[in-house]
Amino acid sequence: MDHPIGYRYFHVVAMIFVTSLLVANALAVKVVTLFGFTLPAGIIVFPIAYIFGDVLTEVYGYKRTRSIIWWGFFCLGLMAFFFWAGTLLPPAVFWKDQEAFARLFGLVPRIAISSLFAYLIGEFLNSAVLSKLKVKTEGRHFWLRAILSTIVGQGADSVVFNFAAFYGVFPTNEVFFIAFSGWALKSLYEVVVLPFTYMIAGGLKRAEKIDTFDRGINYSPFATK
Repeated sequence: MDHPIGYRYFHVVAMIFVTSLLVANALAVKVVTLFGFTLPAGIIVFPIAYIFGDVLTEVYGYKRTRSIIWWGFFCLGLMAFFFWAGTLLPPAVFWKDQEAFARLFGLVPRIAISSLFAYLIGEFLNSAVLSKLKVKTEGRHFWLRAILSTIVGQGADSVVFNFAAFYGVFPTNEVFFIAFSGWALKSLYEVVVLPFTYMIAGGLKRAEKIDTFDRGINYSPFATK
């Protein structure tokens, strides 16, 4: 069934996807070291957005996933705007954390804009690669499709995001290392949680009675038909 009439859980998956995206970008103002890798703290949640991006494409198809990607970034833009506006509000006389608040959340607009371009490139690549491989493999080898699409999408995302967000803030070699760390750990994360991705995708296909194949569609991120 390529064009089912209704969906029971589409918006649940979409909301988890968007929530993961927003939380990851809010946490990205902190840089952490994990297992010898240096990367933004958003690593703890950001891969969930890719997992549910895979599920959206696998179950509901590229066209509906494209819509959620754009709406997610509309929400991200609103979040960044209100964080920035919050730093401009005059603090209460007894509140002593304005400087720390502004230092943290003042970075969010740059990070949000960086993430906008990076994630649009990375997520659309991830979704398109997964979708095209599904057609070529006739729906087989989901594990291979998920891993390959993540390697491509996460690679593009990590390079674009980290250089747009941190170039000039940290030394260039550190930015390179952060980008590599993010790509490596996010890709590894995808492999580790692959059984859960299988379980969620399979459960949704059975519940929705749908398994979408994107044959003859326009893969442009800007297509409206």
